[in-house]
Amino acid sequence: MASRKKIDLDPETLLSAYAQGIFPMADRDGSIRFYTADPRGVIPLDDRFHVPSTLRQLMRKDPPVFEIRIDYDFGSTMRACMEARRDGTWINQELIAAYTRLHELGFAHSVEAWDDGQLVGGLYGVSMGGAFFGESMFHRKTDASKVALVHLVNRLRERKFDLLDSQATTSHLRRFGAIDMPAAEYLIRLRKALTKRCEFA
Repeated sequence: MASRKKIDLDPETLLSAYAQGIFPMADRDGSIRFYTADPRGVIPLDDRFHVPSTLRQLMRKDPPVFEIRIDYDFGSTMRACMEARRDGTWINQELIAAYTRLHELGFAHSVEAWDDGQLVGGLYGVSMGGAFFGESMFHRKTDASKVALVHLVNRLRERKFDLLDSQATTSHLRRFGAIDMPAAEYLIRLRKALTKRCEFA
């Protein structure tokens, strides 16, 4: 459900929105609005998270198929996510500038898959307290974004995060165990997660 007014994209406004379960998206006309979702997509960080067997085998290869880097090239990762969205929605240059500011302040992060010095997949999102809000992902090589997602989950587990918000579920994310959570339950989980002090980077 979208609000009727355009929003400010300063860091304080964006962080306040995320703390309330709200996120910005660009529409086809270029305007940016706040959205929420009911049900809400959540990727479990417990044993419900599932890594498909073929992907598990890929990640066991030595040397690794992809080199994973954290926050190495946030801007390129976000631009690649924008280019991957062929419908022209969700991300635009104004949002890239806003999230780059969040990245500079330590709130927005990227998990990147590299191969032979080339960025071939990855994802980005916002970290607050014990919650990580996944925004978008892309791949230029098969399985690159999936490997980045598994590394994200492992990192969140290691750092004792409570919540991985995917906003919505897709058939792709459901393969990893993503679930639809009623908005009321999600907000309870979110408020609890925000009381924690977890460091992503």
